[in-house]
Amino acid sequence: MTDSRDWFPSEEEPNPMRAAQAGMKPTLPKRFYKDADVEERDGQFLLTLDGRTAKTPGKQTLAVPSRGLAEALAAEWQGQGDEIDPSTMPITRIVNSAIDGVTPRQAEVVDDLVRYAGSDLVYYRAGEPERLAKAQDEAWRPVLDWAKDAHGARFTLGEGVMHVTQPEEAIAAIRRAIEQNRSPFALAALHVMTTLSGSVLIALAHAAQQMDADQAWAAAHVDELYQEGVWGEDHEAMERRRRREADFKAASKVYRLSNQ
Repeated sequence: MTDSRDWFPSEEEPNPMRAAQAGMKPTLPKRFYKDADVEERDGQFLLTLDGRTAKTPGKQTLAVPSRGLAEALAAEWQGQGDEIDPSTMPITRIVNSAIDGVTPRQAEVVDDLVRYAGSDLVYYRAGEPERLAKAQDEAWRPVLDWAKDAHGARFTLGEGVMHVTQPEEAIAAIRRAIEQNRSPFALAALHVMTTLSGSVLIALAHAAQQMDADQAWAAAHVDELYQEGVWGEDHEAMERRRRREADFKAASKVYRLSNQ
């Protein structure tokens, strides 16, 4: 068996980011395998490294419900160079999270997603400038219309950042929509998309194929894109957003492949 704890360190182990901030180059583990492949067993698809079954950081078998998702996992592992860099393996990180974190506590994950529905990004609009208000409405109105038409969820909009209490029946409708995702892999992917976008409604609309990943990501960043159009681009902010976008698209892929 192959245990991945050594290359996906826990919080108790040295934090690579902190090491970098302290002027130390984080040490990445050496690649110890030649081939990453997929093995089907008892209706599950396992990641294998040189024929040995891989494990999650929690010592669970690294197995997923579809061949497509397993092949995406294997591609990440096969694509590593002489060192294993977890930052380039978002699908693996999401799958590990689904197996070790989401599976034993799905109800808690659902509750956390429902909390986003109480203060979703798309409820809060700018009163001015007019161009920003129009951009927000063009990006977010279709999401709210979909929530209303597909789930009967009608939400109250507000101006600025003051909290607006949403109707209980609307929140309950979104809970039911979230609970339709019974796969821990789909639920983990939905949670990643929600936290990265700040909007469970955008994540759900994308999951329901109402918008593609590019449209969903753009909708979640209307304000930032507007500010860049006015003040110019900030290189560090753009790089940070690109990395987060890659994680969002990886979560989108996990969601799609887990439901095949």
